[in-house]
Amino acid sequence: MANENKILTAEQEKKLLQPIDDYVGKIQSKIDALRADGTEKVISLQDEIDSLKKDKIYTKEEKDARLAAAQSALDKAKAVEAQNKDEIAKLIADAENYLKAHYDAEYYQPVCESCKEEKVLAQEKYSARKAELEKAHQENLSKLSDSQEIKDEKYVHKNRLFDAKMEYEKNLQQVKDRRHAAYAHRHHLLDMLRLSKFSFMETRAERWENYKYKFNARQFFLNNGLYIAIIIIFIILCAITPIIKNVPLLTYNNVLNILQQASPRMFLALGVAGLIMLAGTDLSVGRMVGMGMTTATIVMHQGINTGGVFGHIFDFTSLPVPARVVLALVMCILLCTVFTTIAGFFTAKFKMHPFISTMANMLVIFGLVTYSTKGVSFGAIESSIPGMIIPKINGFPTIILWAVAAIIVVWFIWNKTTFGKNLYAVGGNPEAASVSGISVFRVTVGAFAMAGILYGFGSWLECIRMVGSGSAAYGQGWEMDAIAACVVGGVSFTGGIGKISGVVVGVFIFTALTYSLTILGIDTNLQFVFSGIIILVAVMLDCLKYIQKK
Repeated sequence: MANENKILTAEQEKKLLQPIDDYVGKIQSKIDALRADGTEKVISLQDEIDSLKKDKIYTKEEKDARLAAAQSALDKAKAVEAQNKDEIAKLIADAENYLKAHYDAEYYQPVCESCKEEKVLAQEKYSARKAELEKAHQENLSKLSDSQEIKDEKYVHKNRLFDAKMEYEKNLQQVKDRRHAAYAHRHHLLDMLRLSKFSFMETRAERWENYKYKFNARQFFLNNGLYIAIIIIFIILCAITPIIKNVPLLTYNNVLNILQQASPRMFLALGVAGLIMLAGTDLSVGRMVGMGMTTATIVMHQGINTGGVFGHIFDFTSLPVPARVVLALVMCILLCTVFTTIAGFFTAKFKMHPFISTMANMLVIFGLVTYSTKGVSFGAIESSIPGMIIPKINGFPTIILWAVAAIIVVWFIWNKTTFGKNLYAVGGNPEAASVSGISVFRVTVGAFAMAGILYGFGSWLECIRMVGSGSAAYGQGWEMDAIAACVVGGVSFTGGIGKISGVVVGVFIFTALTYSLTILGIDTNLQFVFSGIIILVAVMLDCLKYIQKK
């Protein structure tokens, strides 16, 4: 049996903590008294001044008078704060030194030892309980002959084992709670002393402790299992590529190439992510890219276009190159946004599933672009344009900065705007969002319109990266890559769940995997098999998380 002498009762633990609380509590009382007319008044008066500045119930004269009085009181409080600053600092240092000398040795370590022994004792009790149940089960079975009674006994035994396991896990959680509470109490004392001011390392240590306390292995693997598997696959690819192809995979140039290829796709994935957040999707992404590429190539074409649109030959050579670049961007955004908004309208107005509305979009766009251009490629754009928009600076492709800018903008929209909060609300529960006053129609159409803007930017950048060669067939299958990147990145098809960081990781994972398989010489068709398996596993894990919550 475990050494039960080291196990502390609640009274014993309280007795160990009492001298520490008493010593620090006396110092805290002195500090509170010194702060009463200083720091506390400063905080209160600053809040009052901020509130007065926003208030519209007073006349200008009244507001100015109140602000002047508050500012005068604030100046006095700051003077008192400055006067007591050194004394408060000495008291805080005294309390911190006492905690450093006594807290771990006299309280925290004994509690940790007690928790360790309690854990061992709980394990021993659980093992003994299982053995006892098993013995009773075997005795009961030996007395039975009827098959139904045997089946019932096995069912009862299974339930008893489950109850024993639940009791064991409950005991372990109580032990975990006690140890964490002992750790957190020191943080609480320091928090009161310092008014929540901690160093960077102290903050990191606190977060790490909270992470360990809340860590759940099952949930961890549900959330990160796919990432771990893909990382392992990528490590294997990095190991075998030098052997098979005699070239290293993980080089600086290869990393830049992966980032460069991922940059236009980032725009597409960010656009689709907003629609998946609404428990939808977009099957027209690839065709949007083809339409945008074709449009951008026609506008920025080197010389007079050789192909026509509905038989008309376009000539933009009279426009300056910068004007053509801007016009191409505007046209890409305009066309993509018009089509996504149409799909959004049908989805929001008629409660049509996005699968249908975007599939219709996909067919219409491909049909129109192919018919109007006869399916031909429009050749190269002006050779000076890539150097203007996405130049390489000391070998670094600046197209990556465009993707970074898109990530920052979309992150801001999702996390810092009313539209972003409404997007999460509508995706999570559209009925509840509607009852709370959110326009589900506007949010849905807005998400589709934002996706169109991102598609337009992405196709324009891809055109410049590839120096033109736009055609209706370009971008085929890109919708699967964009959707897969979002799903792998944790954007849930159940709606209302997702982070921009996850989308970014998903895009990089898929681009890196495709790039690696291409270097290895894996057939393109087999690469679709890898993508399909990854999507299937990602959605399976997402469904498991959803079922667990339900």
